[in-house]
Amino acid sequence: MNFLLSSPSLEDLIRLLRAWRFWILGAMLGALLGAAVYFIAPPPYRARATVNVDFNLEQAWPQDTDRQQFYYLERESRKLEEIALHDEIMSQLSSEFAIPFEDLRGHTLQLSQPAEAGWHFYADDSDPQTAAALAAAWAEIFVQRVQAEIAVGNINEFVKLEATQTEKVPTERSIPLSAYFLAGSTGFLMLAACVVLFINPKNQDAEKR
Repeated sequence: MNFLLSSPSLEDLIRLLRAWRFWILGAMLGALLGAAVYFIAPPPYRARATVNVDFNLEQAWPQDTDRQQFYYLERESRKLEEIALHDEIMSQLSSEFAIPFEDLRGHTLQLSQPAEAGWHFYADDSDPQTAAALAAAWAEIFVQRVQAEIAVGNINEFVKLEATQTEKVPTERSIPLSAYFLAGSTGFLMLAACVVLFINPKNQDAEKR
């Protein structure tokens, strides 16, 4: 117990440096294990649809007052974000793709940080075609709903939207293979450090006896 609670000594650091072969072997084994996990239980696919949002500050606030522009952007962005995650849109997507409502909002769908220019609509699914179709449908429904709100005056008339990427939606794994390599290598390096620091001293004590 005293050994575990004591601070590392110079001898401990030298022991770690001398075990460089063990470090390399552990990193390689960890990377292979990470790759194995990736192919055995791969992460879902993630598709990304894009909607270009233009708040037209020059027309909405021609007097060019920074404070008013800031509040205008914040207010309209918050409105658009609420529309993107509106119950009716989630219910429509849930019915169309047979995905539970709770899974859509809490796990499957993700919205990039709202701002002017491109808004990215992400959808995750084990099937790449379903992920792409879901992301595209979400973006298109969002545009239609916002345009309807603009028509009745709930959204500023100067806000313009355009679905710029809803066909041939980019789709890839939500977590890249490199992340599994890194996680596996890091995990095994930490394990290797524990082995060198804690196992070897015990063996040395046994040899002294």
